[in-house]
Amino acid sequence: MRVLVCVKRVPMTGGRIVLTDDGQAIETRHLAFTISPHEECGVEEAVRLVEASGGESVVLTLGPPEAEEQLRDAMAIGIDRAIHIVTGQEEWDPQATAAAVLEAIRRDEAANGAFDLLFFGNESADAGGYQVGIRVAHALGRPIATGLKAVSIEAGSVRCEQEAAGARDVYVLPLPAVVSVKEGLNLPRYPSVPGRLRAQRKPLEAGTPARPEQRLEKLRLVVPEGEGKQAEVLGEGAAAAPRVVEVLQQIGVV
Repeated sequence: MRVLVCVKRVPMTGGRIVLTDDGQAIETRHLAFTISPHEECGVEEAVRLVEASGGESVVLTLGPPEAEEQLRDAMAIGIDRAIHIVTGQEEWDPQATAAAVLEAIRRDEAANGAFDLLFFGNESADAGGYQVGIRVAHALGRPIATGLKAVSIEAGSVRCEQEAAGARDVYVLPLPAVVSVKEGLNLPRYPSVPGRLRAQRKPLEAGTPARPEQRLEKLRLVVPEGEGKQAEVLGEGAAAAPRVVEVLQQIGVV
């Protein structure tokens, strides 16, 4: 089995996100970077599938030279080799990203045979575009299932489970196929020190394609407002009891 997982270098999701003054990018001067969380689960699942059935796993990213760190992290947990589409610091739009990823996939498949399964994160943790995996699947003419919380291989097909209200929807796709997965698919392992040492010796193919003409226009980025929090002091001691009862009645507890 040959499995490819596409990842993106994104700012640590636990940090405070600040935009540049023009609203076109995230201010990254004081941020650490990681693999987008959905895609971390894709990397883990690709490693597990190849460990179980044999074959080859490949990780691919489009990003600046510093994104090699994320590729080495993926190889440190078991991915066999990496493909790096090297760009500048600017963000590529989803259409250009999909075109570059598609070209890299076709080039690798021409040399090594078709990938049985392509993993994408459901959406990246920074831009949240939700487009690249679907665009690539459409261009390749392969079936895709999105928003997945479980993936398993069954006799020439892939069983995909998507959470629904109170249950799960199940899709069975013939291979080769494309899947986009969500955080919670599995529990990703951490790279070990021996794994990191092995990753330094694994092959990493890098290329710098010309950036296609941008056909999608980004107006500006907006950081969503967080949920407001407030506290109300109801009183002190026994004197607060009537007010407590009143609040419980308001929220329907009593």
